[in-house]
Amino acid sequence: MERQIDFTRERQMLCGRCDHRWRIDLDWIDRWEQAKETCPGCGMVCGHEDSPRVTLDSGDPALDDDRVAQFSWYHTSTQPDWPTRDFDPAAVLAPETRRMMGGEQRVSAWAARQRAKALHVGTYEAAVHNMLRRIRDQADQRSQFYLYRVRLKPSVVVREGWLVDPSNFVGDVGLDEVCPPGVDVARYLNHHEDPGGLSLALGRDAIASVQRIAVPLPDTWDGGWVRDAVAALESASGTAVPATGKLARSMQPPSSRAVLGREPAASLAGRLPVDLQDQFASAAAFAEGEDPEQWARWTSGLFDLIDDPTRVLAALDQQDPREV
Repeated sequence: MERQIDFTRERQMLCGRCDHRWRIDLDWIDRWEQAKETCPGCGMVCGHEDSPRVTLDSGDPALDDDRVAQFSWYHTSTQPDWPTRDFDPAAVLAPETRRMMGGEQRVSAWAARQRAKALHVGTYEAAVHNMLRRIRDQADQRSQFYLYRVRLKPSVVVREGWLVDPSNFVGDVGLDEVCPPGVDVARYLNHHEDPGGLSLALGRDAIASVQRIAVPLPDTWDGGWVRDAVAALESASGTAVPATGKLARSMQPPSSRAVLGREPAASLAGRLPVDLQDQFASAAAFAEGEDPEQWARWTSGLFDLIDDPTRVLAALDQQDPREV
């Protein structure tokens, strides 16, 4: 069962001081984060411990325990076989890294902690948010990403109620911290990706099957936009643009092509919901040495993930489910 995908939907705010609850749009949140709005109930501004935050919409259908396993859930990852059956986080560690970690015993203990972490799935919107965040913040700009549509086992036991996002500062949460014995799935209010939406923390055994596609899709770019962007980039030279001020002494100056490459991405970003604009512009920034045609197609396809999810869902429909 698919839920309506809406990156621009209204959100609910809840004030921690006066308990006032009200609905707002994303532009209001943007102004709020710039201290240009206050709580209508008590005048609280952002930055305080009890200041209003986006909260769960009481009408979210995933609050119904019986419907959690009926919905499609989503996840984005650079792993082509997520969730990996025989996950060994220590397999990629070099001998020097193992020595720095204190030897094989400590490596084994670390690997056990990694395997004990909960998996995370959420709305389609949250999966796209996660991909953009990773591209911007975790040096995954040119990594191949995969979008997974996740089906849960009909028999899963859902934890009663919901939690405020239990993840630590790096996004990890121990499975046993949120899913005690007898519980397979815990709902939580996601504050970081698709704020206000419900995501799930769960173990691998709660998943029945997944469908996977590589994203962005390889054939969904806007031909007109791609031609214009490539023409603009190819007309620019590779001559460095001198930096000014203090940056001139510490940074290698970018080429005029790299500078110009920011403009088409910024133009596309301006057509997106305000909470995605900075992430998209950073993720889609043209890098020195990239092929303009490949970059433009990739960037246009990335935009299409948000602008036209129906193509993405149709591509997923064509994939055979893989039992987990």
